[in-house]
Amino acid sequence: MKTVILNKDFKLEDGYIEKPYPKNNEVLIQIKASGFNPIDYQMIENELERKLVSSPVLGRELSGIIIGKGSDVSQFEIGDEIFCGSGSMGSNGSYAEYITVPAAIVALKPKNISFEQAAAIPSVGMTALQTFNRMSLKSTDTVLITGATGGVGSFLIKLLLANSYNNIVATVGSEDNRKLLLEMGLKNNQIINYKEDRLVENLIKANDNLSFDIGVDLVGNYMSEVTAEVLKIHGMYIDVTALISKDAKEILFNKGNIIMNISNYTFSMTKNYDYYKNSLTKISNLIEEGIIVPPKYKVIGNLSLETVLQAHQMLKNNLTQGNKLIMSH
Repeated sequence: MKTVILNKDFKLEDGYIEKPYPKNNEVLIQIKASGFNPIDYQMIENELERKLVSSPVLGRELSGIIIGKGSDVSQFEIGDEIFCGSGSMGSNGSYAEYITVPAAIVALKPKNISFEQAAAIPSVGMTALQTFNRMSLKSTDTVLITGATGGVGSFLIKLLLANSYNNIVATVGSEDNRKLLLEMGLKNNQIINYKEDRLVENLIKANDNLSFDIGVDLVGNYMSEVTAEVLKIHGMYIDVTALISKDAKEILFNKGNIIMNISNYTFSMTKNYDYYKNSLTKISNLIEEGIIVPPKYKVIGNLSLETVLQAHQMLKNNLTQGNKLIMSH
């Protein structure tokens, strides 16, 4: 089958490998669309992520059609339209025509959306849902979200608004991104451009001159320090990036803040596959019921090295304009 594959020099190239065959507990999926994530290029460039590569085929989320299944699989039928995350940190990759995955991580695709829309959901949807659930929000809690128009941020805002939580302040970097949040339901005074002067002061002012109960940091580095500055004593810092700075850690420690780490990888370490199926099924139900809408997406191209390299470059240079980047198969 056709793939985009990592060679021995850790360079991507067009390639062909044998079509996989499902084990007893697996399904064989013909991939119809796959999504791109920053981790995809980070695994090639970053030594820490590179250690976690266990397959030469990258890609972490997909939608498609089940065309084969193992003898122990009873919950799916041939022809079922599904979506799922595709394994741990790049293994069992989706930059291919076909893939086998444990049936336990697969969910039926929402009936009212396309394969491309479905492929945009798994990583951002599960990350946002886990963040929302673990917040354990009280109605009076105030929430800061940095990098709010990225995939996770926009999905999280949809979940918050759908559950009638509106005490939100969000950061953006452009007027186009401000418009995206206005379209989603935030008001102008809830949206702060992080490029403006006196950012900390502006964020506090937007929150009725109060520090925040919760900060969801989807950017890291300098913004981790800003988030730490505007949190109240004993507030909660939610880290989705693992890019928290040393200075931010010091501020958070001095304030006695809780640091909560968000990771979907955790559940593959413990082989808690129910987490993946249950999360995707929950999201699928919300979309089918019209409670939330799927992420905005942009199809970059078909399965090829050219498409993958273009998507990686757009992610690195923050050129997605609030869209989830998708490869059609």
